[in-house]
Amino acid sequence: MTPSTPPPAWHPTREIEFIVGTPPGGGQDRPARTLIRILESAKLIDVPMTLANLPGNGGGHAWEALRARAGDPHVLSISAPPLLSNRILGTGTFDHAALVPVANLFTEYLAFIVPADSPIRDATTLLSMLAADPASIRISLATAVGSTSHIAMGQLLTHAGADPRKLDLRVFESAPYAVDDVAAGNAQLGVISAVSARKALEAGTVRTLVVSAPARLSGVFAGAPTWTESSVPCVIGQWRGVLAAPGIGSAHLAYWTQVLGKAVRHPQWQDELAANGWTDHLLTGTPLQSFLDDERAFTRDMLQALGLVSPP
Repeated sequence: MTPSTPPPAWHPTREIEFIVGTPPGGGQDRPARTLIRILESAKLIDVPMTLANLPGNGGGHAWEALRARAGDPHVLSISAPPLLSNRILGTGTFDHAALVPVANLFTEYLAFIVPADSPIRDATTLLSMLAADPASIRISLATAVGSTSHIAMGQLLTHAGADPRKLDLRVFESAPYAVDDVAAGNAQLGVISAVSARKALEAGTVRTLVVSAPARLSGVFAGAPTWTESSVPCVIGQWRGVLAAPGIGSAHLAYWTQVLGKAVRHPQWQDELAANGWTDHLLTGTPLQSFLDDERAFTRDMLQALGLVSPP
């Protein structure tokens, strides 16, 4: 620790609990488990850490549990876009302003997958089919109506001049369930966080048509083009960060900001970014608040386009 970075005035005095809003293996579960492993193995924290899965409502159940622990700096959760959309849609009563955002960590871009034997061979064919009839393709996604995956579909149909309100959706509480649904042939398309499809892609039960990243991803996604390559404006991903309970003090926030900053600089975290196709997007403090406020405005506009909320 350098002289310019004084030790925090507060340290945890008991077990830390991570409450996450998806089942094991889900999009909020994976970064929490990764952080716990790094924080403990690198000895960045000197108390035990546990993880509790409380899935449902796009992560809303976990955030409700976090909010109920007001003032407790020993509990954390993972943030995700439904924190904003739940409030806008009325399925939640609060958003990031009612909690304490500590950091945004990364963005997880989306993969558009089809069953391995699907006649849909490329992104151009997919877009043409959707433009002709938005309800002609059954789509599996997670973790809620109004999620990032749903918004991405709204962007595509708006670009194609079709009505995004006519989409035929199957919504699951975790992305791996949506992947399984596509692999089983129950849906013709899945729109999920890219890493969630990795095992099915390796097993050959699904194929990736296209990704929503600004540049091609690596690994099993290396051959998948981006929407940008087809001149389609769909660069969108699911950001993940860390939330603390409302009412914690400035010393508590300073501690978690400092510890998480060390964790994301650790080689293990960098390895996880590469292995999972996560794109580094570290934000704290005022830039983090501005980012979340901007995301809230963007999400409200897109949910209006999807016909899920009325214009103001």
